[in-house]
Amino acid sequence: MFRISQFMQEIAQPSPLGPKRNPPGPVVIWNLVRRCNLTCKHCYSISADKDFPGELSTAEVYGVMEDLKQFRVPVLILSGGEPLLRPDIFEIAARAKAMGFYTALSSNGTLIDESNIEQIAAIGFDYVGISLDGLRETHDRFRRMEGAFDKSMHGIRLCKQRGIKVGIRFTLTQDNFQDLPGLLQLLEDEAIDKFYLSHLNYAGRGNKNRKDDAFHRTTRQAMDLLFDTCWRYQREGRHKEFVTGNNDADGVYLLLWVRRHFPHLEPHIRAKLAQWGGNASGVNVANIDNLGNVHPDTMWWDYKLGNVRERAFSTIWTDVSDPIMAGLKASPRKVGGRCGTCRYFAICGGNTRVRAWQVSGDPWAEDPACYLTDEEIGN
Repeated sequence: MFRISQFMQEIAQPSPLGPKRNPPGPVVIWNLVRRCNLTCKHCYSISADKDFPGELSTAEVYGVMEDLKQFRVPVLILSGGEPLLRPDIFEIAARAKAMGFYTALSSNGTLIDESNIEQIAAIGFDYVGISLDGLRETHDRFRRMEGAFDKSMHGIRLCKQRGIKVGIRFTLTQDNFQDLPGLLQLLEDEAIDKFYLSHLNYAGRGNKNRKDDAFHRTTRQAMDLLFDTCWRYQREGRHKEFVTGNNDADGVYLLLWVRRHFPHLEPHIRAKLAQWGGNASGVNVANIDNLGNVHPDTMWWDYKLGNVRERAFSTIWTDVSDPIMAGLKASPRKVGGRCGTCRYFAICGGNTRVRAWQVSGDPWAEDPACYLTDEEIGN
């Protein structure tokens, strides 16, 4: 995850470099349930509106949470499918909060309404992320449900009314890029706290729609718009969070943006970006699916590291006898192609390995979604 706002703050008020502080444990994105009331075009978990057998019981979830706490996992992101379709979601969330986890809910928003908003508010979620794939027409087409946009917006407004920190989660493709300016205006108009742009990863249903992935030029335009918008908020002294995910080349592209606009700060920002270090799959980001399988992140559902019913998460996560985990935890990673010879490798860490694996069959090949030119990366 690339936190644009933090780097914009660094541009406005540079701070000493200091030692690198690694988180005590990985952020865990937990797909507690696969069932969903939508069938979104780019769904990585390939969910459907039906019950899936073999999902972890409440007691099993609680047992895993104890291990995660002892392993010093700081953050639990409760996801799906649609997590609100899991009958015990509020009990699980309340327990997570009581145990001291930063607890977030990742929802499509259509099921947040007057019947459950008080329960959601009572949990004290640190953050609720609601997915929007564009404005009304585009979103409903992507979500394959008429009225989905209005339902999600109603959920966002209810969260805002109850003082819950809420954000938009937007997956960029060539088919919805045109709605990005409108979504950023919506962020302003509705006083929404956070905007997360996810680059389309080649996984799940997104893999089957690879031809719809945003072209590199479109990606650059989107990032320029995000950087300019975030800097405007920073300059005006207004706080909103802007974050991207699934393409660590964003860090390098920000450095190029700094080179154009604040050349005197390029060495400082480059050092801060290198300290960030880019892709964290298998290191600082983890995924547990609805069946208890552990993956290097949410886009690696085709690759299983182990199952929490058979081994503790903490044991699975530290086991480098698995070749993928050994490669992901290597520092620096042994990555080939243009990624391996990139002059900015220390910033992005070779980008998203699952895309290389999906496209070439080699998890250590170059990332095909790097949108930087050969001239920019020194190849």
